[in-house]
Amino acid sequence: MTGTATARPVPVTGDSFRDALARHAAGVVVVTARPDGATPEGLTATSFTSVSLDPPLVSFYVAGSSTTFPRLRRAATFAVNVLRHDQADLAARFASRDVDRFAEPTRWRPGPQGEPLLDGVAVRLRCAWHSVREIGDHLLVVGHVTGVELGADDDLPLLYHRGRFGRFTAHRRHR
Repeated sequence: MTGTATARPVPVTGDSFRDALARHAAGVVVVTARPDGATPEGLTATSFTSVSLDPPLVSFYVAGSSTTFPRLRRAATFAVNVLRHDQADLAARFASRDVDRFAEPTRWRPGPQGEPLLDGVAVRLRCAWHSVREIGDHLLVVGHVTGVELGADDDLPLLYHRGRFGRFTAHRRHR
């Protein structure tokens, strides 16, 4: 074998586990819902992923201690708004506590089922609830995608890495 080993083993603690996972870049979404026409709700998630093509399912995790999720869950449907590289302020706003997340400068419109659809995002997925399961100290939320809205083809995603937001930069293609 050639090369130099750079990884070093460390004990698995809350801090080392958090540090290890922070080294994985993740896309950033804002999940939104409007329970029974009440005040819109939303939260930022970096654990979003596709689950299945047939049926079309997506998932994200939310902390079991979230005070927003129980209100969000009362809605019949929800939306996953995939943020663009220039929407870090929006991601931070929906991750903050004690702020009206839907007040200016947030811009949105209601979707077909009333779910808040954020303006200017890279992708919007409208979802029906599929399942919610408690896993460790988080909830695994699975949504059945009922509608897709695509932004511009050249929209780059917002990424989250080591506690900071950033953007994707593609390597040039090798032939």
